[in-house]
Amino acid sequence: MRTTPLAKTSDIKRKWYVIDATNVSLGRLSAAVATILRGKNKPQYTPNVDTGDNVIIINASALKLTGKKATDKIYYHHSDFRGGLRATAAGELLAKNPVRLVEMSVKGMLPKNTLGHQAFLKMHVYAGPEHEQQAQKPETLDINKLI
Repeated sequence: MRTTPLAKTSDIKRKWYVIDATNVSLGRLSAAVATILRGKNKPQYTPNVDTGDNVIIINASALKLTGKKATDKIYYHHSDFRGGLRATAAGELLAKNPVRLVEMSVKGMLPKNTLGHQAFLKMHVYAGPEHEQQAQKPETLDINKLI
């Protein structure tokens, strides 16, 4: 009887990818990035092992929100004080802090456990076209060909 080979942490080779978020829908970008961070695009994917790659997202301020999400999609935060509920529209968050918007979107698509946290730490988001990971020699990945 033959068994399926399971990935081990020592056998995993991680790549670095750069994704340009210019004129890409937030949901499509987040879904593709979450898949790469989990490692589901690899043949050796194992659910209980972190097999994902590192992702750098540039031009986060130039992504687009489709439909009426800029005004109707609300992000909530509570300060743990009475009456401390704060609401921010997605369009306002995109204008103020696009990095936080992308991080919240991708984090919501990752599992809520230790593996999800490890995957989230491998994502680097920048509002502009410059990034600090030039030494890793990342590959450019076209998001429109993935989806």
